[in-house]
Amino acid sequence: MATVTLNVKTVRPLGERVLVKVSQSEEKTAGGILLPDTVKEKPQIGEIIAVGPGRRNDDGTFQPLEVTVNSKVLYSKYAGTDIKLENEEYVLLSEKDILAIIE
Repeated sequence: MATVTLNVKTVRPLGERVLVKVSQSEEKTAGGILLPDTVKEKPQIGEIIAVGPGRRNDDGTFQPLEVTVNSKVLYSKYAGTDIKLENEEYVLLSEKDILAIIE
């Protein structure tokens, strides 16, 4: 059985899915108190690293996604599948779970 090394370059989303690199959460409160990992909120903002080909139409063609690589996005709190690659946090989302593009 062959061994596969997972890294950002080897993960290619399918369909209307996107791979998002999660932004780092705040380490301190506004008052300067350090937050332990157990109380940090999962950020809902990230940068799109890879996109799938899009939704397949009835005629077999693909409808491209509205988001593109390098877009900064806001996504639903409990959406997607969390993945850790190369010591970085990522989430694999469906495009419908993206709420907004941040410009």
